[in-house]
Amino acid sequence: MDGVGGASENDDPSKMVMVLAATNFPWDIDEALRRRLEKRIYIPLPSAKGREELLRINLQELELAADVDLVTIAQNMEGYSGADITNVCRDASLMAMRRRIEGLTPEEIRNLSRDEMHMPTTMEDFEMALKKVSKSVSAVDIEKYEKWIFEFGSC
Repeated sequence: MDGVGGASENDDPSKMVMVLAATNFPWDIDEALRRRLEKRIYIPLPSAKGREELLRINLQELELAADVDLVTIAQNMEGYSGADITNVCRDASLMAMRRRIEGLTPEEIRNLSRDEMHMPTTMEDFEMALKKVSKSVSAVDIEKYEKWIFEFGSC
């Protein structure tokens, strides 16, 4: 970054400064600041493999039913952001709990033991969650990011 100082090979790495910035709205960055941020990269929405890995990370502490197919779920989430994927996982896990307490009175719910509350999350839970959680990034948004990175990006 301009003005931080010219680092040389002999400089102590522990005393060097690196500035890392991230934004969802790069077109709102002040022109003077943008010029000083030497490297500008665009990180696209996750690929199918990336979505599958994000699902695994989000679900690592959750018990899944045998019918859950993460590859299929990931394929059905084309265009979802990392935050969208987290929201789908959260909603799917809550579906299992809702299923367990459906039809119970508040008193019966309070009297349930931890073991009785335990229900694995099913493929149907994910299908319902996908109907509730929509993509937060539109095709117009992606086009805007790609146009900006074409104009101002660097590698």
